[in-house]
Amino acid sequence: MLKSKKFMPPFRELIWLLCVRVQMVIYRRIYKMNIAQTARIAFGAKLDKSHPQGIHIGPESFIASGAVILAHDYSREQKGDTRIGVRCFIGVNAIIMSGVTIGNNVIVGSGSVVTKDVPDCCIVAGNPARIIRTGIRTSKFGMLTKEYRK
Repeated sequence: MLKSKKFMPPFRELIWLLCVRVQMVIYRRIYKMNIAQTARIAFGAKLDKSHPQGIHIGPESFIASGAVILAHDYSREQKGDTRIGVRCFIGVNAIIMSGVTIGNNVIVGSGSVVTKDVPDCCIVAGNPARIIRTGIRTSKFGMLTKEYRK
């Protein structure tokens, strides 16, 4: 009788989890980025390696593929700390400029360019990003909680 594979993750998922862990070790230990243990970063996301110590990502936040997080601005010869709060979601191809602080429970829409600080509990979108909704709550990895979905 064959053992049930119900509780065994597929081989591909195990490889993916291993790669994610290796990526996070590289970001934290080699580049010295301040990334919470429970944060997730997609493989296609680009984190600034010119000033990696300036990147701070809070617990249970998710950075989607293609997102760019900068911690320097060579045109103004500035290096700044870019902070992403707790339970945030940074959408596909969003750009977070150097020195920006994104509050807790924030969703950044896909393709947005965030040039200024974002307060807690809101959704921002556009170029430049503007607040389009306030008073929201998010759960793990920046997912909008059920009572705020419409």
